Amino acid sequence: MLSPKRQKHRKQFRGTWRRIAVKGDELNFGSIGIKTLDAAWIKDREIEAVRVVLARATRKNGKFWIRIFPDKPFSKKPPEVTMGAGKGDVAYFVASVTPGRVLFELDGLPEKDAKEVFRNVSAKLSVNTKLIIKDIV
Repeated sequence: MLSPKRQKHRKQFRGTWRRIAVKGDELNFGSIGIKTLDAAWIKDREIEAVRVVLARATRKNGKFWIRIFPDKPFSKKPPEVTMGAGKGDVAYFVASVTPGRVLFELDGLPEKDAKEVFRNVSAKLSVNTKLIIKDIV
């Protein structure tokens, strides 16, 4: 699973989301991408599942980019533990995304195949997504 090599603090507060993405909202590398429509935390397991799908799709030709990284620790207390006694241990890491954030990009595949790949990718994610295609001028 993806996780930071080192952190300044082991546990974090939940934080608040912006209304819309102010960075990472346009295609930079590939010709087709997938963008989120919701504010959410995407787990490291979800990103890994999508990475496997994209790696299989682009094995022969093509290239993909992962534009998010799970750098926020998510803490969880064990079941049947009473209230109090501090914050739980870090269970996994999440990537915090806001609406409009480009999650994954792809290049080198025909548009029909890329759409099918991103349909499979969106099934692995816990957020509503939208397909975006770069305008060729």
